[in-house]
Amino acid sequence: MQVKKRNMIAQVFLVIITLGIYVIYWFYQTASELKGIANDPEASPGLWTVLLFIPFGAFYSYYKYGELYEKVSTEKMNRWLLFVLWLVFSPAVWFLVQMDLNKRAEAAAIPA
Repeated sequence: MQVKKRNMIAQVFLVIITLGIYVIYWFYQTASELKGIANDPEASPGLWTVLLFIPFGAFYSYYKYGELYEKVSTEKMNRWLLFVLWLVFSPAVWFLVQMDLNKRAEAAAIPA
């Protein structure tokens, strides 16, 4: 699974321009990338994205996303910490996950 490097500043503008819709796209895309990295056939980014629109379903999505990220995180981020960050200050999750994915994308781009 190829991880895409995303410019953090460009993402802020995309969130503003799309009135937040980009966040949903980002959630799905990064969950799919994490699923590929973890090689986890049980992960379901599509379902998690749909659950974001259902009351209390988002909690499940945030937890499962955090669980998946915990498996592949280079920083060994705890799933519960990520879950609480989703609830308290979600831009922190976006920053942490995207920075980690950008590191992976850069490492993959460097020829061996």
